[in-house]
Amino acid sequence: MITKTVLSMIHRLSFGIGLAVVSVPSMSFAADIATATGAVAVEIQPAKIAVFDIAALDTLDSLGIRPAGIPSNLYLPQLDHLKETGTAVGDIFEPNLEALSELAPDLIIVGGRSSTQVEATSQVALTIDMTMDGDDLLSQAKDRLSAYGVLFARQEEAKAAAAKLDAAVEKARAAVKGRGTALIIMTNGPKISAYGPGSRFGWVHSSLDLPAAVPDVDAATHGEAVSFEFVRKANPDWLLVLDRAAAIGADDQNAKTTLDNELVAETTAWKKGQVIYLPAGDFYIAAGGVQAMSRVFTAIADAYSNKP
Repeated sequence: MITKTVLSMIHRLSFGIGLAVVSVPSMSFAADIATATGAVAVEIQPAKIAVFDIAALDTLDSLGIRPAGIPSNLYLPQLDHLKETGTAVGDIFEPNLEALSELAPDLIIVGGRSSTQVEATSQVALTIDMTMDGDDLLSQAKDRLSAYGVLFARQEEAKAAAAKLDAAVEKARAAVKGRGTALIIMTNGPKISAYGPGSRFGWVHSSLDLPAAVPDVDAATHGEAVSFEFVRKANPDWLLVLDRAAAIGADDQNAKTTLDNELVAETTAWKKGQVIYLPAGDFYIAAGGVQAMSRVFTAIADAYSNKP
């Protein structure tokens, strides 16, 4: 790891918005950055980066980092401003290697849906995989934030962003305490899946100490396909709903329409109006991004607080 003395030297050498470092003969500043595949030595404050993961973009945005290469679809309107300075070099599933080569980045960041492209993008530049697996997403998100703080010499900004996220978590944790059970449901057009502790969305339960209406839901990546009878039997006090169609911009039937039926109407959650439609893109596409997660926790806290 680099020392505070070295970081101080780097800050004095930095210029502009901090994405470039003055070249000094015979000197190279690098840090071991924690990635999904282990520590990787990376030159700090790379002059030009390309990022294919929305969660990474969201966290980097919290630090004021403006990547030169970005996906063609950013999914989150909060990231639209990145188009002003970023060039599309593929999407979150597959890079456009020709465009990426023309951009000539010093570092490429992939993760999640783009993590399978490490071999391909490594032909262009050093690539780090910053995937998070969801088992302890909150902790991993903060670890990634800290790593980016080191990588871009923005440790103070990273600490501030972490404090904001912690505040959102604490507010949500206080709001849900003693308010009953919850069931996380994803709608995909007319179909529904359930998620519980240990699933890709289990971080909601673990981060907030939120009791699950069904503790043993199959922890599959895409959840457990369930029926509306399942939801009625689970009878959660709260329904936390992800509308996948809204998250990806599809034209399928929306979540409110899908859940508006006689079986769901028998649940405590529906009767009391305790159905929370989560920020879809933040929850599904950008999970692990510190700003996106803060918005999810805030949405949960506000919904609980608005119901006495």
